[in-house]
Amino acid sequence: MHPFAYTRVSDTREALDASRRGGRYIAGGTTLVDLMRETVERPETLVDISSLPLRGVDATEGGGLRIGALVRMAEAAAHPKVRALYPVISQALELSASAQLRNMATIGGNIMQRTRCTYFRDVTAACNKRDPGSGCAALHGFNRTHAILGTSDHCVATHPSDVAVAFAALEARVHLVGPHGERHLPFRDFLLLPGSTPQREQAVQPDELITAVEIPAHPRPLKSGYLKVRDRQSYEFALTSAAVALHVRGGVIREAKVAAGGVGTVPWVLPAVERHLIGERPSAALWEAAAEKAADGSRPLEHNGFKVELLKRTVERQLRIVGGTK
Repeated sequence: MHPFAYTRVSDTREALDASRRGGRYIAGGTTLVDLMRETVERPETLVDISSLPLRGVDATEGGGLRIGALVRMAEAAAHPKVRALYPVISQALELSASAQLRNMATIGGNIMQRTRCTYFRDVTAACNKRDPGSGCAALHGFNRTHAILGTSDHCVATHPSDVAVAFAALEARVHLVGPHGERHLPFRDFLLLPGSTPQREQAVQPDELITAVEIPAHPRPLKSGYLKVRDRQSYEFALTSAAVALHVRGGVIREAKVAAGGVGTVPWVLPAVERHLIGERPSAALWEAAAEKAADGSRPLEHNGFKVELLKRTVERQLRIVGGTK
């Protein structure tokens, strides 16, 4: 680990000033500190924002939910409003990391976390995300866990967050504050595809701070859930995952929100699956037909072709679970 300075701030303006001078924000530190140990990240100054008043979980006027950026993952998962309104969020959080990490890590830090690609974390390997222009060792290396959707010739790393998949499906918005005031960013635009600039992962300006994630109101009743498929049951990242939310009224699907994780360079929204569901009556045949569209546009690599079929099966299974048909 390289030497660094540490400062603790008590208000937003102080935090923004410290960031403008080159500081990096830290709260739980469960990702950044790991990357510093591996010398992937080498910040000169850490700005501790854990004392800022960004911890609330509150209902919005429109009937949605606002989760403060510094709310711990475990707190958000257990919060009565989150569990009642959006169980898909609670389930995604509870299937993430370990209990110890969930007790430390924050919502803001979770959606800012960097990929778990082994080549990214190996400073001796070529990685355009870590060292732009150096190449992508995963393209022709062992790429079993890498992405099949949203990839480019510069990067095929998956985004690791589970709750980000739920946020993408629910059309969440990220609240940010910077020197020029506040702004809101659709979650689907917050995380960036790698393209030719994989080192730029979020649409956050250098001096901005995440203050909250807001989930808009959805028609009620809304049934939702998260399914994660992985090599082992605990402390493992997804091979595939599916976040599903369905609004069924009068026996007909009026609204469908579906996104996948473990397969994309960002949480992958599945609009073709959603379109196939809306206006239809829940049935096993419908789930199977809709899930067939889940891997549209996929580009499997040498070792991860199995993810195409696994993604379809994961989406179908979760549609059956949330939709309530056998």
